Amino acid sequence: MDFEEIGLVAGLEIHQQLDTACKLFCGCPTRIRPVEEHNGEFYRYLRATVSEMGTIDRAAEEEMKHIRRFRYLAYDSTCLVENDDEPPLPLNGEALEIALQISRSFGMTPIEQVHVMRKLVIDGSNTSGFQRTALVAVGGVLPNGGRVESICLEEEAAQRVEDACFSLDRLGIPLVEITTSPCLYTPEAVQETAAYIGMVLRSTGRVKRGIGTIRQDLNVSIRDGARVEIKGVQELDLLAEVVRREVRRQQELLAIRDELRSRRASVDEEPIEVTGLFRESGSAILKRAKVVLAVRLRGFAGLVGREIQPGRRFGSELSDYAKRCGVGGIFHTDELPAYGVTTEEVQALRAAVAAGEQDAVVIVAADSTKALCAIRQVIRRARLAFECVPEETRRMLEGGSSAYMRPLPGAARMYPETDVLSVTITPERWASVQAPELLVDRAERYVREYALSPATADQLVHSSMLPLFDRAVAAGVPPALAARTVLSTMKELSRDGVAIEAVGEEQVLAVLAGVRDGRAAKEAVPDLLQAIAGGATVEEALASLAPVVDPGDLRALVERVVQERISFVQERKMGALGPLMGVVMAEVRGSVDGKYLSELLRKALREALE
Repeated sequence: MDFEEIGLVAGLEIHQQLDTACKLFCGCPTRIRPVEEHNGEFYRYLRATVSEMGTIDRAAEEEMKHIRRFRYLAYDSTCLVENDDEPPLPLNGEALEIALQISRSFGMTPIEQVHVMRKLVIDGSNTSGFQRTALVAVGGVLPNGGRVESICLEEEAAQRVEDACFSLDRLGIPLVEITTSPCLYTPEAVQETAAYIGMVLRSTGRVKRGIGTIRQDLNVSIRDGARVEIKGVQELDLLAEVVRREVRRQQELLAIRDELRSRRASVDEEPIEVTGLFRESGSAILKRAKVVLAVRLRGFAGLVGREIQPGRRFGSELSDYAKRCGVGGIFHTDELPAYGVTTEEVQALRAAVAAGEQDAVVIVAADSTKALCAIRQVIRRARLAFECVPEETRRMLEGGSSAYMRPLPGAARMYPETDVLSVTITPERWASVQAPELLVDRAERYVREYALSPATADQLVHSSMLPLFDRAVAAGVPPALAARTVLSTMKELSRDGVAIEAVGEEQVLAVLAGVRDGRAAKEAVPDLLQAIAGGATVEEALASLAPVVDPGDLRALVERVVQERISFVQERKMGALGPLMGVVMAEVRGSVDGKYLSELLRKALREALE
């Protein structure tokens, strides 16, 4: 695709959980619990409220079409604030400090008074029906010349367990929302910019790591298309593909629009009940349905089944809108006969709504309320098809395609939070905020100061073990040994089935200190860690696997090994060094540094060969 010709414009919203001691508006811990550990539950119905401007947000209004009872799972690590049964505490100062540090990294200007706002959300992800968010800074700079428009500090949503059930352990975890300007013009630029922002966030050392802790939302549009927000992209490597698929979707929708206009297409205003046609149908869904409603789409034949994204057709768009009313989906004549529906039933259906060859028919099966709501949603979306690409919020599907969630929210979504006091960012406080050393700069420093290879340094700075490496080096452990231990040794032990997660950081540091102090050889580190993972203390492991060897005894051992194998030595000469090293190391069991032992053995070999 020629994205310049297409007129692609994209922007990013990146949400990153912060690694703080407690949540944004209460003192509960920020750890995720297994669902089985919940110790209570309650239920809520959520309804949209009128904004200060006297209107209801269009996205919230869409959510209200499907009235649901939400179930919430509570834990001994959650409190009444998460339940929305108690007012929030003041804004978490630690979270605000991290947000300011990130703002400094992008060269932004802080907001003089940080005010908390309520963002209306009634999809069940928050017990209160809104998400608290605060604008912290504006006006940042990106390496590609683009801008970071804003950084907000907000509370994480509850985690969905299943359709209408949410877990409260995640609700309230602090996160930053970083929004760029629409300054990205290729899919690759979107992915590269997201990678850079993620690197800046990790540079603080104060963000959570792992699946679900960072999410990218995309805003994408093309010339003659519309701004569409795609939410919940968790895999960085999929970003470019998500953009490409959205570009294709909008192109296909524009092509469908032009074809519908050329056909002078139209949509019937009212549905027709066709329940009786399917009383003996081979489709269990249609046969059991209380009501089956149909609508004729004039001029839509062949277009409802047209693919607009991999695995998605225009009929999928109609179905997404219908599902907002609680139905499972739709049937349409571009895909029938199928699913137990016969050719005769399709012919009868067409006759019932007076559909011609160029027309398509959509049917919905449910109870009367849901069916009527769903078919009207189909009518609404079908009419939009020959007008424009709708502005929407969509969710990413596996592989990078997307499905409709709700309309884009408007200004009526936000209103002030009256339960939380504002926080003033004084010039003195802002001046005290230091930007973190970027990971790319840290990797260069490790190469320069520690003589690590560029590949090792890059792997280190992007590893979750980076803090452990820094602590080890600060304690005097040789950088190469520390890097090898945290990047290779511990991973290899884990792959071999060793419960390395049972070994704490302090124990790893104690083992490395033992090598530093000459109490063990670096070759003994894997065995020492394995012993500790099995329940031994550090001292017990050192005593059994790396006993102190007297220098005199060591020299005597080396000389004995050489003399016992003198024929082999005379045959191989200095080539005997490697095999004999293995023999001696097996006897000293990792208590001697390999380099020192090699020097002793080399000297003994020379003397034996003289």
